[in-house]
Amino acid sequence: MEISPVLMGVSKAERQRTNVRMGLKLGLVALFFVGFGFAMVPLYDVICELTGLNGKTNAVAVAVDKNTQIDMTRSVKVEFLSHSMPGVGLTFKPEQFSIRVHPGEISHMNYTITNTTDKVFVGQAIPSITPAVAAQYFEKLQCFCFGQQSFAPGETRTMPVVFVVNPKLDRDFGTVTLSYTFFEAIKAKS
Repeated sequence: MEISPVLMGVSKAERQRTNVRMGLKLGLVALFFVGFGFAMVPLYDVICELTGLNGKTNAVAVAVDKNTQIDMTRSVKVEFLSHSMPGVGLTFKPEQFSIRVHPGEISHMNYTITNTTDKVFVGQAIPSITPAVAAQYFEKLQCFCFGQQSFAPGETRTMPVVFVVNPKLDRDFGTVTLSYTFFEAIKAKS
């Protein structure tokens, strides 16, 4: 094996010190990115709160005025998407891919969730809306995403979402997409 001419003038001890320094620097970079990964969710929430462009829907039920006016002059196509994290053992899908609704009318959609494993699954659905600016006009009245859900092995359950597209939604928005991702709940440390 040939040694590089650059290293010929450097002692073995000096190369070891250089390698140790490089290893420490790389370790610090890795540690920084691990910390940054954990900080992403709170940072995302802060940035979204400041800019108002978050794509998140409400996390609790909204009270609807009894005198809500339905805008019969237009309709909005609401698309429904569903995802579950790989390896969690769920099938998760909406009854329909899309429906047309009039802004202001109370609308319903059901999702079917099946635990395909032989273990109890506890998780929660996290919703998002696209385009993000439409999120503030998509009001959920009832949603399985408001809390954690527990599924027995092999259990299939139909879960409703009741929502209103606020009539204040800009007329330029013809389509709004509601997407859910089902995550496994974080297990409590014992």
